[in-house]
Amino acid sequence: MTTESEENSLRLRRAQSVTKAEEITEKENKARKLQFDKPLHKPRDSLFSWSSEFADFTGLVNWGFLMLSIGGVRLFLENILKYGIRVNPLEWIIVLMGYSEGNTHQYPSIILLIFSVVPAVTSLLIEKAIAVDILPEKIGIGLQLSNILFVLILPVVVLHYKGPDFSFVGISTVCMIYLVIFLKLWSYIQTNYWCRKGMKGKMMKNKLRRQSLSAPNWNKLMQAEHEQSFDEDKNEAIAAARLVKYPDNLNLKDLFYFLLAPTLCYELNFPRTTRIRKRFLVKRLLEVVFGINLVLALFQQWMIPSVINTVDSFSDMDPVKITERLLKLSVPNHLIWLCFFYLSFHSFLNLMGELLHFADRKFYSDWWNANNISVFWSTWNMPVHMWAVRHVYIPITEMGYSKVHASAVVFFISAFFHEYLVSVPLQMFRIWAFLGMIVQPPLAVISRWAEVRLGARWGNIMVWASLILGQPLAIMMYYHDYAIEHFKPMQE
Repeated sequence: MTTESEENSLRLRRAQSVTKAEEITEKENKARKLQFDKPLHKPRDSLFSWSSEFADFTGLVNWGFLMLSIGGVRLFLENILKYGIRVNPLEWIIVLMGYSEGNTHQYPSIILLIFSVVPAVTSLLIEKAIAVDILPEKIGIGLQLSNILFVLILPVVVLHYKGPDFSFVGISTVCMIYLVIFLKLWSYIQTNYWCRKGMKGKMMKNKLRRQSLSAPNWNKLMQAEHEQSFDEDKNEAIAAARLVKYPDNLNLKDLFYFLLAPTLCYELNFPRTTRIRKRFLVKRLLEVVFGINLVLALFQQWMIPSVINTVDSFSDMDPVKITERLLKLSVPNHLIWLCFFYLSFHSFLNLMGELLHFADRKFYSDWWNANNISVFWSTWNMPVHMWAVRHVYIPITEMGYSKVHASAVVFFISAFFHEYLVSVPLQMFRIWAFLGMIVQPPLAVISRWAEVRLGARWGNIMVWASLILGQPLAIMMYYHDYAIEHFKPMQE
């Protein structure tokens, strides 16, 4: 057995040997360069190794784009040969106008969209009544809550009684617009409540301050403050005079500007641009026109046949066929989703922002670089994210609840809205979209674990995988249930 001193000396000798080996390697390299064999090898990592720190993969990106283009052209030709040309612009007009093929006398979707102005104006009238003390605040808030709930419930009730008169695209558009109005009115009501509360608190503070000072002391104090801060007050007064203050904001012009503005969060004074860039405006307008036609063409030619072919696979519960259908559907679905993202968040919202001189154009962040699911949900849809943080997350945490509880409420509300946008137009209640959002928090934990343990690249791959495969899976399940409920009885 070796003693403790011998073990320590052994460790010391080993440490010294490593140092000597490194020194020998350096000396050997210097010596090799002096040899006559013209050495050219040196310690280097392969470029695909993580330790190489090589980052320029431009050529591979070009190769990937070319392969995707070739694959896309092949799929396009295969689709044409199998299904023929299914693109029919006349049907686009039918679905965009919002009436079904069997009903050519009414436009129920357009009627509902026009009627959406009524609850918005109602909200304004209630706010004005509260501001001038015609309505007690508690009663006014109760009326406001009833009004915004009416916005959500109205499409459900109308569709229940007049379902056959609506096309799927028409009622889907109605549900989307009514949900946007619901979120905007929520922000409008809550922001005006903050303004009322702040003004009352300020008035009470000034009243208590006046009561705590005698008249002579108050006059002296006011005179001193006036002399010391005259210049500062003058500059602040000039800037403040340009800002709208509560309740001067309660008018139709301000309300309709907010309803049309590309944001869900209400403010009394939005940042504004000084001019409209005509060239930028024309580009966005052309993108909107071209993008709508492209999405409709892809949906009609590629998406619908792929979705129809998934019914039998789900009915037979064959895992191999289901996987094959899922992978086949994922390509057109993801392409349409990317086109829809660019069309909505860049082209259309920038178009509206330019027309309205709206200066805050951060409608999305670099979600494509998200290394975990949480980062993706906080970067891909900035208007909804800012609304959720401002009107749900922060108020809940200010009430004393933890961030975990606040995040859970945000995801629950988001899950409900996703299900609302699917189940109501389909006129059948399923929970696939709701469950898809509910599983996002645990999926975020898994992707975060992958980011920390395996590297940021694997976390990003998990984000893309969830986007590419998750959406078509939900579409397949919804269409299967819809086909079973509506088509199978007819066939029997």
